[in-house]
Amino acid sequence: MTGIAIVGCGTISHAYLRNLTTFPDLKVVGCADLDVARAKEVAAEHGVPVAGTVAQVINHPDVELVVNLTIPAAHITVATQVIEAGKHVYNEKPLALDPAEGRNLLAQAEAKGVRVGCAPDTFLGAGLQTVQRAVADGLIGTPGSAITLLQGPGPESWHPSPQFYFQLGGGPLFDMGPYYLTALAVLFGPVSRVAANGSRAHASRTVGRGPLAGTVFDVEVLTHVSALLEFAGGQSATCVFSFDSPLPRHDFLEVTGTEATLAAPDPNRFTGPVRLRRAGSGEWEELEASGTTVGRGIGVLDMVRSIRAGQPHRASGEMALHVVDVMSAILRSAEEGSFVPVSSTFTVPQPLEEGWDPTSGEG
Repeated sequence: MTGIAIVGCGTISHAYLRNLTTFPDLKVVGCADLDVARAKEVAAEHGVPVAGTVAQVINHPDVELVVNLTIPAAHITVATQVIEAGKHVYNEKPLALDPAEGRNLLAQAEAKGVRVGCAPDTFLGAGLQTVQRAVADGLIGTPGSAITLLQGPGPESWHPSPQFYFQLGGGPLFDMGPYYLTALAVLFGPVSRVAANGSRAHASRTVGRGPLAGTVFDVEVLTHVSALLEFAGGQSATCVFSFDSPLPRHDFLEVTGTEATLAAPDPNRFTGPVRLRRAGSGEWEELEASGTTVGRGIGVLDMVRSIRAGQPHRASGEMALHVVDVMSAILRSAEEGSFVPVSSTFTVPQPLEEGWDPTSGEG
C-alpha cells in the first residue's frame, strides 16, 4: 500500500478524496493547506489521520506521493517542494503556467529519481478509453481531423471565489483546455504547430454567489479562443474555448476518419455516450463504453501501480508539458497573428488493460 497526501483542500479535493480513500492500493496519510483549519476539516470529513502545513505533510515519513491540488499559480512551487523532499508528485492541471517552468520541473524530478504525473485523468475513463480503442482499431478508418467546442457563460455565476479563473493560468483555455487537448493528444499524438485568435467580451465580471457575491473583479485573460491545430502525424483539429457564450456546450468532441465519424463524450467526464456514424449512413449508432467510471483519482492510482510495476504511467508529466506548450503557443499565435510551432513531444499512452479495476487492489 502506497502512502499519499493531498496538498490544497479546496472544492476539487473532495472529488479526489472520495475515491482515493477507497482504493485498496493507497492510504491517504495527510491533508495540507495554507489554511490549516480547512485542512483539518477536510481530513476529518474523509477520515484522513494527519492534517497540517504543506511542509509537515510533504515531509511525513509515510508519504511517498503527493497530489497537488493547489491553484494553478502555485502548482510549480508546491511540486518543486515535493520533488526536493524526494517524493513523487501528481499535479492538478495545468502542469505549469509556461513551458519553461514545466521543463525545469521534469528535469528536477529526473535528477531526483521521482516521477511527475498530471491531470486530467478523464481520458482514462470508460468514455474516452472506448474512443481511443475504436480509433486505434481502425473503426473510423484513417483518422484525419477533429472538432472540439467548449463554451458557456463562465464560472462566476456559481463559483464562490471565481477570480483565479480570470487571472494568469485561467480563462477557458488554461482552465478547460487541458481536457480537450489531452483527449486530442491521446488520439492523434503531438501537435506540431498552431494558429489562433482570441477576444475578451467583458473587462470585468461579478461574483454571483457566496460571501463575495456582488464583488466586481478585473478580467486579465482572453475569454474566447479559437485555435487550429496541426499534428505531427498529419491530422488537424479546430477548437473553440469560450467563457463568453450564454449557451453552455461542454460535450462536443468529434473525430473524423476516412470511413466514419466518432462523437466522443464530454472530455471533462469519465463516461458518457460514444456514437459512430459510418460513411454513407444517415444514422448514428451507439458504441458500448467499456472501462472504469469511478472518476477523479484513477490517474493517481495508475501512476502508483505503474511505479510499482516499473512501467510508464499514463497521465504523464511529459504529455501534460506538451499540453502547456500547445496552450502557450495558442496564446502567442493569438497575439502575433501567425502560425506558431510546438517543439515538445511525448509518448502516447497505451489504453488501460481490458478489465482494469481500481477497486481490485491489483496491478
